[in-house]
Amino acid sequence: MCGIVGYIGNRKATPILINGLLKLEYRGYDSAGIATLEDEDITIIRNKGRVKELKKSKDLDKAQGTIGIAHTRWATHGKPSVVNAHPHIDCHKNFAVVHNGIIENHIELKKFLTDAGYTFVSETDTEVIPNLIDYYYSKEEESNDRLLKAVYRATQDLKGSYALAIISKIEKDTMIIARKDSPLVVGDGEGEKFVASDIPAILEYTNKIFILNDGDLVKITRDNITFFDEDFEKVQRKAEIIEWSSKSTDKGEYESYMLKEIYEQPNAIRETIGTRIVQNDKCDFSDINITKEFLESVSHIYIVACGTAMHAGVAVKPIIERLTNISVEVDIASEFRYRKPIVGDDTLIICISQSGETADTIAALKYAKKKGAKSIAITNVMGSSITREADFTLYTHAGPEVAVASTKAYTSQITLLTLLAIHFAEVLENEDKEIIDNLKNELTEIPSKVSIVLENSEKIKEFAKRVYKEKDLFFIGRGIDYAAAMEASLKLKEISYIHSEAYQSGELKHGPIALIEDDVTVVGIITDRRLVNKSISNLQEVATRGAKILIVTDQGIDEKIFENIVKIPKIHPFLSPILSIIPLQLLAYYISKEKGLDADKPRNLAKSVTVE
Repeated sequence: MCGIVGYIGNRKATPILINGLLKLEYRGYDSAGIATLEDEDITIIRNKGRVKELKKSKDLDKAQGTIGIAHTRWATHGKPSVVNAHPHIDCHKNFAVVHNGIIENHIELKKFLTDAGYTFVSETDTEVIPNLIDYYYSKEEESNDRLLKAVYRATQDLKGSYALAIISKIEKDTMIIARKDSPLVVGDGEGEKFVASDIPAILEYTNKIFILNDGDLVKITRDNITFFDEDFEKVQRKAEIIEWSSKSTDKGEYESYMLKEIYEQPNAIRETIGTRIVQNDKCDFSDINITKEFLESVSHIYIVACGTAMHAGVAVKPIIERLTNISVEVDIASEFRYRKPIVGDDTLIICISQSGETADTIAALKYAKKKGAKSIAITNVMGSSITREADFTLYTHAGPEVAVASTKAYTSQITLLTLLAIHFAEVLENEDKEIIDNLKNELTEIPSKVSIVLENSEKIKEFAKRVYKEKDLFFIGRGIDYAAAMEASLKLKEISYIHSEAYQSGELKHGPIALIEDDVTVVGIITDRRLVNKSISNLQEVATRGAKILIVTDQGIDEKIFENIVKIPKIHPFLSPILSIIPLQLLAYYISKEKGLDADKPRNLAKSVTVE
């Protein structure tokens, strides 16, 4: 969601801060601002809207300091406005703060501080933080760590989630940062240090990255980084050398990040498969210790995720059940713990999160662990919060995904989960080896088949031009095709703002068919040969009521019956959700383009949802 950037060094901070904010735009935001430390004061410049507008501000000439913090805000408390934008400063103008997360007890803290003589100007929960730091700073004795101690005492009063970066005009050569349930990293450079809520913001300047643990408090100067844990004990943290290049987060020759990431899927899938498929041998998952004894004890598997990641779970549920004979339930993370599911030591929970920071998914994971469940995290980001909570972590290797609407992370998640299902079957030794070998062989062919789909996108472009003005679209599919229908519908909603729904094809006649009238568009997905005739019957039902139809299929459907058919290469039905979604990602993209919208930064959405 919100983005944080910080810099302390000998260069002018403003260009680095603005550049970092631009790299974090994919997270979603409604306002932006920077604060720099000048000779005597803190200069704060904020605006409602995009970073590019902030970059044009003449007020930036006032920000000449070599220490600064910056922020893009996604509103939680208070409407988008200049006064609610970050950074926030205390009423005595001593401390500036940027904050990601939610302070759940801000009302009580605001009353406490108001009674103590502090005043407030915004509607935000964040504004209590600089004032609380000022309050505790006034109570601390003079010392080299007075600011650090004041921030620590303030964080002890905060309930909720936060990633914080703080600068002060009193201690001019220091920046303090802290995190709880919200990501934050520190980049180590020669005589300069960088802070960000996500690695791409600072990767241009350094690839030596410290990923903060939950509860960490950090004192940063130009030459030193000092870490303290949640008990305020000094600790050592190990830096990661990030292998991504800063160019991997550039659009390159593509007109948008989303289009680039759609076209990166062959390589993302290939990299995710990696060396896990061993010829004439079993899948290699030696990085997790899942034994036959444990799997035989598992009575239930929960796949827990949100949005697109949840749809990946729906796509792999049939293959896990078929190969392991273990019941699988796919659960929406935001609902999971509140319904008090039956979870125990005979339960395996698989949590999927592209960013590894999805608050609802992490909360569901923590709930399941308390109940005794074994856990596996599926994520694309090394060192993310979910990796610290799970018993085991498996990484997709999709590379940085910048566009808010997920594409290559989704297909990589399905790929990795399919490989995991095969591994489980091999550990249990209860599945036909011929089926396993066929699935392995077909998995290795998927990258080239995705490339074939991407090379034949003209029909999708033309169809997008026909339907982009419509107000409603429907996606239908039977069996495993329903997973692709759900994801296709979500993609369209996310980036084109067209209302769409996904239904199991057989459910149309039980109510939704009442919505079908002349020129309404229905997209059908058909990849399971056992269900072709039934699926065609369902599409004919809507055709007779005037619907325009687009079909995505690998089956031999007569083009005389349906005009608009997009053919994809033949694929095993278990693997079809990886392939059938590709033309529908493109459909959503080209509809968005026809409408003149920004597919990379859809309104109201954020890439990493770090609040509940």
